[in-house]
Amino acid sequence: MASTVSQQATAEASAKFAAGTTTATSAQIASAADEILSVAGLLRAQPRLRRALTDPSRSAGDRAGLVRSLLAGKVAEVVLDTVSALVSGRFSRPSELLDAVERLGADAVLDAAQKDGKLADVEDELFRFGQIVSGNPQLAVTLSDAGAPVERRVKLVTDLLKGKAQPATVRLAEIALEGFGGRGFEASLTRLVELTAAKRDREVAYVTVAKPLTDADEQALAAKLSDIYGRSVSLKVDVDPAIIGGVSVRVGSDLYDGTILRRLNSAKQAFAK
Repeated sequence: MASTVSQQATAEASAKFAAGTTTATSAQIASAADEILSVAGLLRAQPRLRRALTDPSRSAGDRAGLVRSLLAGKVAEVVLDTVSALVSGRFSRPSELLDAVERLGADAVLDAAQKDGKLADVEDELFRFGQIVSGNPQLAVTLSDAGAPVERRVKLVTDLLKGKAQPATVRLAEIALEGFGGRGFEASLTRLVELTAAKRDREVAYVTVAKPLTDADEQALAAKLSDIYGRSVSLKVDVDPAIIGGVSVRVGSDLYDGTILRRLNSAKQAFAK
């Protein structure tokens, strides 16, 4: 978990990026996002650089100056200003800095999608792609194999999603392949779904049912959960006949399991005592 100090540095860098892209087009924001993510790639490949940029014995100006000497003329000015602002803050561990740059890059991808009015599409496409991956063990193993070249896995994802998903969805799936925030591929996809929903000021509810819900049932469930959590809720529904009946709902760390399968398992445990 990021420290309060590093969270403050990330927030300040994010504000710097927002201020610098107020009048930018979605294409310009997407280009800046790619440049931020290229900085993340540099930090991932250069542990010594990560350590230098989080060295508490260096002044904030010194750390920012190092970034500018490395990136000046290679990235847009707004990217240079954003990353410089980020490294001017304090990070307790070098890995925190990498996570923060990745987060800024992912947020920028979402900013571009938001500019185009495509956030809802991206959120749904990421979730559906995650379902496809989890439902295909061979594909899940292939995409999650950290020992396989990233370029090969990126090509596979691109081939699978080309022409079927928003550019932002494809880019976020590529970010997940790198292990967003140190997570595995599928966990990275889940986290990115939640960040996309948060950008829309929504909570994500993962719903498992034995058979598809009607539109009326979905609307009623979403309304009930919105009342409970005090904000709009985005339902992510997975149909799994194995639960037999009932419904399971997970929102953050909250889990309501009203499935028949859970009741049967509880009964079996009771009789086994």
